[in-house]
Amino acid sequence: MVNAIKENKSQNLEVEEEEKKEKKSIILNDKNAIPFFFKYQKENLEDKIRINTRFGNIDIQLFKNTPYHRANFIYLIKKGYFNNTTFHRVVPGFIIQGGNSDRYETSKKRDEIGKYLLPPDTRKGHKHHRGVISMPSSEIKNPYKLASPYEFFIVQQSPGAYHLDGSYTAFGKVISGMEVVDKINKQKTDKRETPLTNVFMNVSILE
Repeated sequence: MVNAIKENKSQNLEVEEEEKKEKKSIILNDKNAIPFFFKYQKENLEDKIRINTRFGNIDIQLFKNTPYHRANFIYLIKKGYFNNTTFHRVVPGFIIQGGNSDRYETSKKRDEIGKYLLPPDTRKGHKHHRGVISMPSSEIKNPYKLASPYEFFIVQQSPGAYHLDGSYTAFGKVISGMEVVDKINKQKTDKRETPLTNVFMNVSILE
């Protein structure tokens, strides 16, 4: 009886270790991303995050009724993806866009996490008000507006950028730090809308 209990414990530990390995080694793609995030959003309920920049902090509340986009964002934060990426696109009076970088480390992180797109989730009643965080479409040929999971933008325009409604998924809103968004939006840019001085970020989850 004692031996049987020991064997069961040993088997359970082995199963747990295998599950941990799978979670660590999974590489996401267009086939497994949605099933993965369906499970992930149920087990990871965090919905408040902080973007730290040299101009200050931007605190964001993620919407719970856009579960795949919330889960994707939380997953990437826990993976450390956004750390040392930049706000690489600034359009004065419109948006600031982040999550991209020419750094080798960022490219390596993407390779390790996987290549996938997220379907739009635009019918939850969220509009692109000033301060809303949303997800841009992929740059590839993309008639269905599938979202690029590694990037995001924050609406700086007042009162909002409502022409984006229905095309892009609003999945959260700024609850503190809009003055930081405004400062970043005023940075001088080149012809590609890239700030002349990098605006790096670190992103963490608020308990």
